[in-house]
Amino acid sequence: MNKTDIRSTLDQESIRLSKALGQNLLHDQNVLQRIIKAGDLRPEDKVLEVGPGLGALTEHLLPAVGQLTAIEMDRRLEERLRARFGDRHNFDLRHHDALDFFAKPGVNWSDWKLISNMPYSVASPLLVDLASMTNGPHRLVVTLQLEVAQRLCGKPGTKEYSKLTLLVGCRYIVGLMFKISPHCFFPEPKVNSACLTLNRRTELLFEDSLYKPFATVVKRAFSQRRKMMRKNLRGGWPDEVIDMAMTATGLDGRIRAEKVTLEQFVDLTRKLHDA
Repeated sequence: MNKTDIRSTLDQESIRLSKALGQNLLHDQNVLQRIIKAGDLRPEDKVLEVGPGLGALTEHLLPAVGQLTAIEMDRRLEERLRARFGDRHNFDLRHHDALDFFAKPGVNWSDWKLISNMPYSVASPLLVDLASMTNGPHRLVVTLQLEVAQRLCGKPGTKEYSKLTLLVGCRYIVGLMFKISPHCFFPEPKVNSACLTLNRRTELLFEDSLYKPFATVVKRAFSQRRKMMRKNLRGGWPDEVIDMAMTATGLDGRIRAEKVTLEQFVDLTRKLHDA
């Protein structure tokens, strides 16, 4: 489905895409093929697609995988997708808010991949939700705002390094990334984009029960980025417990959160949790 097809369909159906929902439809065929290649797809694969829009990526996924579950929040687009792909035996379309869809407890997604041109409005919170799961998808290939992709790749001591880096990075390792021009979308966004591959860690950094305490420590530590981390952690634990935990982790009391590595955050969380 190219740009002309997308514009024609939207005009015929009198559909106006929503900026609030981050609806920018990817149409560049070369980029779509690169996304498919990044997915390393097999005929037996089970794949999730969030925000399929009019199906430009969907039409490439369906012939390549055993099962495709697409989650579309916009009823107008959902109807077009059902009319176009509803007869495919391996296509399962859900009319749902993706954040609510993945909030269902007890679902095991560990043998699924997620390949998606993500609506900008849900990308960051959804990635954090997927990382928080005990059984999240084992591979993610996602198109995001370039700024969000850079934060996921952030290194300690840089402006990109953030709580998003850590909350996703504790469960996923960043792989391939390539930039995507605004001209590859309709309508064209005012920002650059990137496709990013994230692979689930096979060696866990901590047991599942420690994810929530880890997330609490990270969020508190970055609550005021320019402040010393020790001050941000106050209120969650007594000062003496914070000082003891930071010293045991080898952290200077004046350090800011942006200088603390993922491994140090894990170690600090253990010591605060066990105090």
